[in-house]
Amino acid sequence: MKSSEKVRLQKFLADCGVASRRKSEQMIIDGMVRVNGVMASIGDKVDPIKDKVTLNNKRISMPKESKYYIMLHKPRGYITTMNDEQNRKCVADLIKDINARVYPIGRLDRESEGLLLMTNDGEFANNIIHPSKHIEKTYRVTIRPKITEEQITKMCIGMEIDGRETAPARVRVLESEPGRVVLEVILQEGRNRQIRKMCEELGLEVARLKRVSIGSLKLGMLQPGKWRNLTKEEINSLKK
Repeated sequence: MKSSEKVRLQKFLADCGVASRRKSEQMIIDGMVRVNGVMASIGDKVDPIKDKVTLNNKRISMPKESKYYIMLHKPRGYITTMNDEQNRKCVADLIKDINARVYPIGRLDRESEGLLLMTNDGEFANNIIHPSKHIEKTYRVTIRPKITEEQITKMCIGMEIDGRETAPARVRVLESEPGRVVLEVILQEGRNRQIRKMCEELGLEVARLKRVSIGSLKLGMLQPGKWRNLTKEEINSLKK
């Protein structure tokens, strides 16, 4: 079992719904609380997963957290993180009304947009991002000025990026006009800024990059900056 971050004992008791922090402190002072069989003291910290905390010889445990599975339409200009020391806009700002600690599954860089999954279910997240699962991610990529068949072939068969060969991709032209081409790019891996780096290697400028689907899940008509819960059918489909 993995260890988690240690928290102050009175906070743990309060989070478990035992009492307020102040009353929890008094319980500790009164000798009512033990940690791993040892009488607790003010200032003690506990690991909510590993440590055994008892109140009057009855074990106290964190309530099971409800699982959240949501899809967010990340707009341009937001970074995929839950907090930022530089006070840049981050995706956490868009989901403040969710009463749970969810986190992004994978990333979209600051200037990219589109479908971003978020959850508090670690097993589900790992199932999405693990390379062995081969879950396809589909992107709509606008490039300038144009693209040749040879460049498309290179993207499809694999390219060396950051000293490592990319997995084969599927690429097709959706729209083409002078100075602008829109591609559909389907990847089975999610390396950092992969599409941008592939295009840079080929001398192509990425004007816009939008993720439109993950596996069978499509962004659809969800508006930028908005989110919704996944349905049970969508969750099960991604788990499979």
